[in-house]
Amino acid sequence: MTVTSSTLPMLFADLEVVSVERLSPTFLRVELGGPELADFGVDGPRYDQRIKLIFPDPVTGRRTSTEGADESWFGTWLEQPASERGHMRTYTIRDVRGSGEQTTFVVDMVLHLEGDLVGPGSTWASTAEPGDRLVILAPRRGYPYGGIEFTPPLAADLLLVGDETAVPAVCTILEQLPDDARGTAFLEVPLAADVQDVRRPAGVEVVWLAREGEELGAGLQEAVVSHLGIPGAAVEVEADEVDPDLWETPFYSSSGEEVSGDLTGVGGTYAWIAGESKVVTGLRRHLVNELGFDRSQVAFMGYWRRGVAMKS
Repeated sequence: MTVTSSTLPMLFADLEVVSVERLSPTFLRVELGGPELADFGVDGPRYDQRIKLIFPDPVTGRRTSTEGADESWFGTWLEQPASERGHMRTYTIRDVRGSGEQTTFVVDMVLHLEGDLVGPGSTWASTAEPGDRLVILAPRRGYPYGGIEFTPPLAADLLLVGDETAVPAVCTILEQLPDDARGTAFLEVPLAADVQDVRRPAGVEVVWLAREGEELGAGLQEAVVSHLGIPGAAVEVEADEVDPDLWETPFYSSSGEEVSGDLTGVGGTYAWIAGESKVVTGLRRHLVNELGFDRSQVAFMGYWRRGVAMKS
C-alpha cells in the first residue's frame, strides 16, 4: 500500500490560522486548525510536546506541499532549496482546543525581530492573520513520535528554567502538573510586560525575570545559582565551548524508573533547563560540576544559539 500524508505515522498537514492574539510585546498566540488534527494524540500528558512548523519562505512566499506525501517526503523536501520549500522550526503545543475535525492547536511564538535574533518563524508570525496557512508535523494517535522531554521521576522536587523561547513549554508543563507537585520555575523574558499569568500547583513557585536590556541569561543564571546555594560568580562560557547541538535528556517510565542512565545520586531533584545554548551550558556546569548533579537528574536543551542561524 502506498503511504500518503493521511496515513503517515505522523500528522503532516496544511493548517489554517484560525486566530491571532498578541499576548505581550514579545509573545504572539496563534491558533491553527484543520480536519487532520482529529487524528492528533499522545500517550499520557502532553507536557513539553514539540512539533514542527514549516513556514513559507519570507522572500518567495513558497511553501511546502503535503499533496501525495509518502515516507520519502523528508528526503525530497531537504533536496529542494529553502526558497522553494520554506523553513522548518520547532515549537511547543501550548494548548489543544475542540475535538474531532474541530480540533485546533494553540502555539505561542516569540517575536525576535531585531539584529541577530530574527528568524523565519518570527518574521512569519509578525504579519500572521486568520486565513494564512502553514504546514505542521505532529504526533498521530497510536504512533510513536517523541518530542516530550519532561519526564521526572515520581515525587521529585522540580526545577524548571528557561528563557523566552522556553516559556511556552514551561507554562504548558506547569498547567499539567499534578496538584501535589512541588518546586520552582525560573523564567526570563525580555520585558516586564511579557510576564504571564499561568496556572500551577500551590507547591510550585514561579519566578519571572525581566531583562529590560540587560545581558541575555545573566539574571536567569544568577537567580538559579542563588536558589541552589552555589557560591561564587557566574560561569564564563567561551563561544567555542558551546555545543550547538546541546541536548541531554534522561527518560523515566510512568512508574518513575529511569529507562536509561544511572539513578545514583538523584537526591530528589529533577531539573528541566532550556533556552539559548550558551546560557544552558553555563547552568549545566553549575549543576553537574559544582553541585554534583548526576546527568540523570537534568534535562539540558539548547533551544537556539544566538548569532547562529538554524538549519531548515
